[in-house]
Amino acid sequence: MSQLPIIDISPLYQDAQPGWERVANQIDRACREWGFFYIKGHPIRAQRIEQLLAMAKHFFALPSAEKLKIDITQSRHHRGYGAIATEQLDPSKPSDLKETFDMGLHLPAEHPEVLANKPLRGPNRHPHLPGWQALMEQHYQDMQALAQTLLRAMTLALGIERDFFDRRFQDPVSVLRLIHYPPRHTASSEEQQGAGAHTDYGCITLLYQDAAGGLQVRNVQGQWIDAPPIEGSFVVNLGDMMARWSNDRYLSTPHRVISPQGVDRYSMPFFAEPHPDTRIECLPGCQDAEHPAKYPVTTCAEFLLSRFADTYAYRRELEQA
Repeated sequence: MSQLPIIDISPLYQDAQPGWERVANQIDRACREWGFFYIKGHPIRAQRIEQLLAMAKHFFALPSAEKLKIDITQSRHHRGYGAIATEQLDPSKPSDLKETFDMGLHLPAEHPEVLANKPLRGPNRHPHLPGWQALMEQHYQDMQALAQTLLRAMTLALGIERDFFDRRFQDPVSVLRLIHYPPRHTASSEEQQGAGAHTDYGCITLLYQDAAGGLQVRNVQGQWIDAPPIEGSFVVNLGDMMARWSNDRYLSTPHRVISPQGVDRYSMPFFAEPHPDTRIECLPGCQDAEHPAKYPVTTCAEFLLSRFADTYAYRRELEQA
């Protein structure tokens, strides 16, 4: 248990059933033993990643006043720029040494769900940089498609309908995030980490990380192991919502980022989450007389909002307003 599995998912882009079943079995095992794995053989091209990385570096290098024009703490639906120490993933540590940009499914101000003030629904708030909006919106759609391909493979092992997740991921609340981790020497204290130890909130996360390294995963023995960057891959991990759906058959595994020495780190996680009204309840094949459902039924929005309030001071203030 010292190295995360690497899974070639290229058979998921072919029709042959044996290839699908082989990949589904590999994913199932990784989800049970780790809650983490790498994927290769996906359709996201290296050129796209290079474009995104260049854009991210350009944006995070802007003056603070420019970035704060889309300050996430001034957004009711959690979109825009998060300054350093806006987020505290581990309550026992100082706030995280990172700055972020968050976007989701763009719903215009006149959309019925926005007019109804539904949580986590609204327009994206992009910086005014040439080519930024078109690139980010396209990448969001492509990452959503990749996430749903992986979820479709999971249905084989979970014994549910092939379109189970597709039906629940119409108009999702998935989030594409860009993150900049400054070098460790800029930390406010020895205790401040790039990202404190945490589990992800949602369904599945697909992470691009640059060559700087720093991601660590806690294995089932409780040891922290490195999850180094592998060129052309994404790191995939499960979140708490999938753990609830699967009755803990699938693991939502703690992980953290230790900011690297002397270099900046950039990463781009995509958090795949269903429609906000989706009921999160134990799947039929994941419970029986010996394994009753562990968690009460909730909805995607209710669960995410409770976790956001734990992590962001400004969200707690919004909830109390």
